[in-house]
Amino acid sequence: MTRTATVNYHVHKPFRQAFELDAGGIAGNLISPELVATAVSLADNRATTDIVTFGSDAVEFIPLETKVRDFTGEAWKATYDAELTAMLLSRLGVREVVVFDHTVRVDDPNATRKPARNVHSDYSKGGAEQRLVDLLGPEAAAEWAQGHYAFVNVWRPVGHPINSAPLGFVRPSSVDPSDWILLDLIYPDRKGQIMGLVGNPRHEWIYQSKMTPDEVAIFNIFDNQGLPSIAHGALDMVEDPSITTIRRSIESRTLVRY
Repeated sequence: MTRTATVNYHVHKPFRQAFELDAGGIAGNLISPELVATAVSLADNRATTDIVTFGSDAVEFIPLETKVRDFTGEAWKATYDAELTAMLLSRLGVREVVVFDHTVRVDDPNATRKPARNVHSDYSKGGAEQRLVDLLGPEAAAEWAQGHYAFVNVWRPVGHPINSAPLGFVRPSSVDPSDWILLDLIYPDRKGQIMGLVGNPRHEWIYQSKMTPDEVAIFNIFDNQGLPSIAHGALDMVEDPSITTIRRSIESRTLVRY
């Protein structure tokens, strides 16, 4: 089944672009690079025989129940981290998992963290290598870098099925290397790097319709031995206009060692 949605692609510029968070010293103030709204066709993973897998497409949709019902405060994190760790050890065959970041996003103008509507991937090569050091320290990072490691994101709806602004992905096989651009990510206390994606009519967009809180998307955001980083972003679309729930989701970043 094919659907359509609007996405926000980045554009090539003769200079390095950046997202600046807390810009001008104002908490929550964000300066963004130029984006171009573009209509794209989507393949629904529920309605196709060409189902995506993590090993070939850098993304996979799986059922994964959780005991956590409230993602506020801190008490839930140990339980949820254990659930994600067990799943990744089993599903990806990794030997070590570090869960290091959770972001709850709400599609509301007043929300602290809204869905990321730009087409991107979370780390450049340099950004991933620096994050490895930030998380583990120089010695342990050097040891991990001698082997196979990756950053993997696990994304889940919260509270109710996703009816609007679902998360969409671009099949890596449809992306030309020249479609990627480097973007700086400037925080008040540190600087990172992510990758933005420029539009290309060859891109093949995929998503899973009406994902529930008992399902997750597992996707690769950096791998030091070649599995592609997958471009993704919130899709401007509505599944059922009669439903008024807003999109709530949690994304969890993990570092894994194969």
